Amino acid sequence: MRISFFSWLFLVPICCTLFLNFSTVFAVSHQCLGNQQLLLLELKNTLIFNSTLSTKLAKWNQSVDCCSWEGVTCNEGRVIGLDLSFEYISGGLGNSSSLFSFKHLQSLSLAYNDFNNSHIPPQFGKLVNLSYLNLAYAGFAGQIPLAISRLTRLVTLDLSTTYYYIYQLKLENPNLNVLVQKLSELIELYLDGVFISAQGNEWGQALSSSLPNLRVLSLSECNLSGPIDSSLQNLQSLSIIDLSGNNLSAPVPDFFADFKNLTSLDFSYCYLNGKFPEKIFQVPTLQTLELFDNPRLEVSFPEFPPNGSLQTMELSYTYFSSSFPPSIGKLKMLSRIDFVGCNFHGSIPDSILSLTQLVSLDLSDNNFNGSIPDSIASLTQLAYLDLSYNNFNGSIPDSIASLTQLVNLRLSRNNFKGSIPDSIASLTQLAYLDLSYNNFNGSIPDSIASLTQLVYLELSYNSFTGSIPGSIASLTQLVYLHLSGNNFNGSIPNFGMFKNLTSLRLDNNHLSGQINSTQWEELLNLDFVDLSGNSLNGNIPVSLLSLPSLQELDLSHNQFSGSLDLSVFQKFESHLMLDLSYNNLLVELNGFNISLTSFRQFYHLGLASCKLKVFPDFLRNQSRLDYLDLSNNQIYGEIPASISQSLANTFFLSLSSNKLYGSIPRSICKATNLQLLDLSNNSFSGTIPQCLIKMSRILGVLNLRTNNLNGTIPDAFPNNCGLHTLYLNKNQLEGGLPKSLANCKWLEVLDIGNNHIKGTFPFYLKNTSMLRVLVLRSNKFYGSITHPEPNATWPMLQIIDVASNNFTGNLPITLLLTWMAMMNRSQEAQSRLSYLETQVAGIYYRDMITVTIKGLMVELKNILEIFTTIDFSCNGFDGPIPKEMGELKVLHILNLSHNAFTGQIPLSLGKLTNLESLDLSSNKLSGKIPMQIADGLIFLSVLNLSFNQLEGKIPFIKQFATFLETSFEGNERLCGIPLKSHCTYEEPQLSPPTYEEKHWNSGIVIEWNYISIELGFIFGIGIIIGPLMFWKRWRIWYYKHVDHILSRIFPRLYLGKEYHKNCRHRNQRRRH
Repeated sequence: MRISFFSWLFLVPICCTLFLNFSTVFAVSHQCLGNQQLLLLELKNTLIFNSTLSTKLAKWNQSVDCCSWEGVTCNEGRVIGLDLSFEYISGGLGNSSSLFSFKHLQSLSLAYNDFNNSHIPPQFGKLVNLSYLNLAYAGFAGQIPLAISRLTRLVTLDLSTTYYYIYQLKLENPNLNVLVQKLSELIELYLDGVFISAQGNEWGQALSSSLPNLRVLSLSECNLSGPIDSSLQNLQSLSIIDLSGNNLSAPVPDFFADFKNLTSLDFSYCYLNGKFPEKIFQVPTLQTLELFDNPRLEVSFPEFPPNGSLQTMELSYTYFSSSFPPSIGKLKMLSRIDFVGCNFHGSIPDSILSLTQLVSLDLSDNNFNGSIPDSIASLTQLAYLDLSYNNFNGSIPDSIASLTQLVNLRLSRNNFKGSIPDSIASLTQLAYLDLSYNNFNGSIPDSIASLTQLVYLELSYNSFTGSIPGSIASLTQLVYLHLSGNNFNGSIPNFGMFKNLTSLRLDNNHLSGQINSTQWEELLNLDFVDLSGNSLNGNIPVSLLSLPSLQELDLSHNQFSGSLDLSVFQKFESHLMLDLSYNNLLVELNGFNISLTSFRQFYHLGLASCKLKVFPDFLRNQSRLDYLDLSNNQIYGEIPASISQSLANTFFLSLSSNKLYGSIPRSICKATNLQLLDLSNNSFSGTIPQCLIKMSRILGVLNLRTNNLNGTIPDAFPNNCGLHTLYLNKNQLEGGLPKSLANCKWLEVLDIGNNHIKGTFPFYLKNTSMLRVLVLRSNKFYGSITHPEPNATWPMLQIIDVASNNFTGNLPITLLLTWMAMMNRSQEAQSRLSYLETQVAGIYYRDMITVTIKGLMVELKNILEIFTTIDFSCNGFDGPIPKEMGELKVLHILNLSHNAFTGQIPLSLGKLTNLESLDLSSNKLSGKIPMQIADGLIFLSVLNLSFNQLEGKIPFIKQFATFLETSFEGNERLCGIPLKSHCTYEEPQLSPPTYEEKHWNSGIVIEWNYISIELGFIFGIGIIIGPLMFWKRWRIWYYKHVDHILSRIFPRLYLGKEYHKNCRHRNQRRRH
């Protein structure tokens, strides 16, 4: 069952008033009759309850008149009311209980206890005088007995239960109709969470035909179906309606607007559709309207009347077809607005800022922009403000100091900038502050020390600088302190004053020094610590490792040194997330064989680059591991067959970059939950286990590259293959690419380069529409890459490398024009630097690729989403280079070298304005080098046109003026700088035609103004080019730095030592 907090605030006074009024009317007029006291004491003795927590039963004393006991109401000495709610009662309630002997009982509450999933005793039917029965959340389960339907004097019935509880109350036999047909005096009915499972006409007519006086109807999460029956409009006394959490899948009828007494209406989580009736907003008595999470429900605001009664509007995650009307400012009683995820845009409406009674305002997850207006100061009653997940910018206004009642402030994931204003010191009631994922800068102001009630401080992923200030020592109530992803430097201060701290995140900053002076031993409640991605050094203090509540500890990517014996964790009993990867630590595994059975269970263990030489023996006893990273160590030998015992729950396993050999054990297939397996950079031999391929139903990443695996790739990819990334590069695999790989429709990265795989181009993968990276390099593929069907498409393809195969024929124009990711770049990709990566259970695994630049194999360990490359080199492609290649406007690298292309270089290549590397060498290209290319490729840093049949003068402008002779050698009829052969005639430097011209060969008009500009440019650049030609030391220095700049283009690249082979001779051998 789900009743919101504010709804409870509304309902509780009603229930309490009824109960108190009942008690007042029936005041104690006589002393408790003897038999009544005996029955009460017998009831106390048969009930099992917590006497320490009990506030009523524990105080019942036979020496005191029973009518004065807590929870007991009498009339003329007879018990007429019993309130045993919240008494921590457990166990069952037998049919013989003395409770059922109170014949005069009119009011009974056993709510909020735990009767241990027992059935409601049918003996309740004996209490025929009951007008109030409350068994809500009392732990009863099973079928509601028919006996309840005999309590015909009931005015209030509450049998609510927890919907998601494994044991649930049910209304099947009797059903809802039978239960209520004789309860005609019922005014309030609460069956929240009771499994009713009835169609709209069934439950609607059952209620409308039997309960004419009903005022409160609460049937949330009862498994009811729609549509809402029109018979409900007969219940004109209804004031509170809660049908939330039912799958009504229907529109909301207009007749709800006719209920003259309607005060609260809740249709949250009902899968509603259609258009919500605007008239309901205008019901003059309506105070609460909740439509949360009905994304197919179209909502638009009407013109609101003045002096409306609305106090709460919870409309989050509905579809709004209108903006805020100014008349919303007329709702002066509004205290709570929740408009999360409604796709609103623009600035915060002034009409909302005039609602001075607002206590809670949640506009998160929309498209609001602009700055926070100063007029927000008018909302002086505001306690909760959430503007997160929008596009707000600017700084936090000083006027926020007027919101002195603010308890919760959330501004995360916007574009706010500037520093935290000192005026925030006025928010002395603030308990929750979240400014994460913005562009705030500067240091944390000392004024934050005034926020002494702060429990949650989240400033992660901004640009804060300086040291962590000592002023935060005043925030002694802190439970969460998160400062991740900033530019904080200096050492970690003493946190000993934060006695309540449970979560500390300081990862991905520039913190340095040792962490011995932090007084970790004082933080007895600390269970989560993340200090990763800093420059912390020294030994890891034992006081940190010995924290009694510690559950998660991440110290990876630092400079911690010394040795660490994992037996320090042996004394802990709870499960632990531990990551010590990428430090200067020597992790030791001493003394484990003695007590393996008692060693602490890890669920996340990262020991990458920890100088391990053997598999940790304690892994044999780990049964809860979901993450294990032992990569980049010195582990030598075979994978133990017993490792499968530790991997039953594991989803992430990386053993890459070790010294492992032997075959891949088939026992690893017993890890049936694996989503990522990385065994790359080892010396595994033998074949790929077929069972491993079959695991790709769940397996998202399989990385077996750089091993000695042989045999064929098993043709065993399942129909429901979920593989995203497959790396098999640099093995000895042979045979064909399995046809069942086409089942992997989510495939994004396929790298099978540097093997002996043969076959034709894999057109059968055409339905893998998510494919971004395709590497077939250095195999034995052959034939044309022209697909017989015109609709072959990989719209997201950004990297294709088919170099060093035996492909032949013309380049396919239709295929090129389907690679949309190379034609245009999304606005989102341009605005942020993000990398190709696969998410596995919340962990991001970054893809890597090897590309050829300047004859060198360059391994990109982080591939930007904006990086694009085509490498068709070292094949037998012929014919002209398609002019359509110029449509791939965001291409960065193009390599068509060592083929048999003929004709002229297309002028359209000049439109590849993002191109950084162009290699057309070792072909049969003829004609002149187009001026359009020299003028358009302004980012070009690598050029190779050598060994073709080009002629004429080399354009000496822009980037073309920086290339060496080697870029043009082997073209006997080329002349001009940087070649030694001089042109026998001078050609005018013409301004290139624009690409908007419809005909490339149309006449060219000489613009002398442009020529003069070019001459000036050539003269200026000559100051640099001259020394390059005639001064060897300057030339060496210059190109050394050009190479350095080139390396900065690709983050964290690794220049391999494998040089590009002479593909020309290789291709000649193939053709013969």
